[in-house]
Amino acid sequence: MTRVFSGIQPSGVPTLGNYLGAIRNWVPLQDTHEAIYCVVDLHAITVWQDPADLRRQTREMAATLIACGLDPKRCVLFVQSHVRAHAELAWIFNCVTRLGWLNRMTQFKDKVGKNQEAASSGLYVYPNLMAADIHAYHATKVPVGEDQKQHLELANDIAQKFNHDYGVDFFPNIEPLIQGVAARVMSLRDGTKKMSKSDASDQSRINLNDDADSIAQKIKRAKTDPEPLPEHMAGLEGRPEARNLVGILAAVTGTMPENVLREHGGQGFGQFKNTLTEALIAHLQPIQGELKRLLEDTAALDAALRLGAEQASAIAEPIVARARDIVGFLPAR
Repeated sequence: MTRVFSGIQPSGVPTLGNYLGAIRNWVPLQDTHEAIYCVVDLHAITVWQDPADLRRQTREMAATLIACGLDPKRCVLFVQSHVRAHAELAWIFNCVTRLGWLNRMTQFKDKVGKNQEAASSGLYVYPNLMAADIHAYHATKVPVGEDQKQHLELANDIAQKFNHDYGVDFFPNIEPLIQGVAARVMSLRDGTKKMSKSDASDQSRINLNDDADSIAQKIKRAKTDPEPLPEHMAGLEGRPEARNLVGILAAVTGTMPENVLREHGGQGFGQFKNTLTEALIAHLQPIQGELKRLLEDTAALDAALRLGAEQASAIAEPIVARARDIVGFLPAR
């Protein structure tokens, strides 16, 4: 089976955007691919993290992944720092990657703005660790959003340079998997911005652990426009907030935005928001119940993550050992 890899940062319980844009799309891949997923806590410390919060949020993210449908018996699920191969291969890639390549990474510039001198070097070489995450498993498919495609292109550049420099055909090419009808969920307060946990306003997002009252209030207050819903997709042009709410309802009801408009076109947003609220609550309640159960038994959760790390190490260690040999490191024994 084709090996697929993806990771997600431990930002605590994810948003609806994280779920619809990434996590939910990972679930069916467990049956069609050799699926490897991890909580990328090494990536998290590229900006300072409170240690207690990092531990708690790592568990919360892992529990959420399972509650959303990832099954440790059908995929490999683990915490990134539990598998040393990631950091070791990242250092090799640090020495392969050219500074000019990193200077072209737009995400670093977007994150640090004018404060580049104060940014951590880890944040700068973040893409090299991302490349190592994937190449440590010889994964060839990665489910990503559009904003991560540049990093995958760099991962392929790194692999090609490694192969060229050492005269081998060792690291394979990676292809992106872009999935889902709501692959990009936007802010409830501004339909031109991605829904994000880093937004100062909690009203801008639905968190997967929001209760029914919170979901209802957030959807009620979500920004819209004065026009009723159109009956065709062309009518959403220039209406980002309307497009976003239509896309969310389509995603949680398993249909297409065109079908949502066919059913609800002509409605005002008051009626439509009630429908959306009911659908969201019904969709998220089973996930929330399972998440609560998992977080009440952290010993069992930690045991599942340890098993996942053992499975991941069994795949990654021989690959990285061969990379060490190709580079010319003296064997330890």
